[in-house]
Amino acid sequence: MANIETLRRILGETRVIAVVGLSANWWRPSYFAAKYLQDHGYRIIPVNPNYERILGETCFPSLEVIEEVVDVVDVFQRSEVTPDIASSAVSIGARVLWLQLGVINTEAASIATAGGLDVVMDRCMKIEHGRLLGGLGLFGVATGVISSKRPKWLTY
Repeated sequence: MANIETLRRILGETRVIAVVGLSANWWRPSYFAAKYLQDHGYRIIPVNPNYERILGETCFPSLEVIEEVVDVVDVFQRSEVTPDIASSAVSIGARVLWLQLGVINTEAASIATAGGLDVVMDRCMKIEHGRLLGGLGLFGVATGVISSKRPKWLTY
């Protein structure tokens, strides 16, 4: 598993992240994490066949049809589908397979490792970025999404 130095290296040296399973719904963890990373200078490539665009970027149905170099494949999918995603990550020449919080699959990790990729499993890129590279602010959040103001549509 990835240690602190490996996580720092990955977060510092990579710039292009294909987010598999990125949702267009702003309240979903995948959207929240990808938006944070995009706001911190990473290029986000959404991978989800259900959408045309997310976060202002063209959405792709699979990793194989992306026409640019991908550094990290960040996975927001069920653990059981990750071996195929790991194989795709190897085939496109990605450098890292990152499985999000709760996503654990040793077969996927073995496929990626055998293909020369670094593997991070059961961790959130947003959380690790904030923790290791100083993106966390007061109360651990600095996204601009959370506010103490009550939305106009919310009435009691």
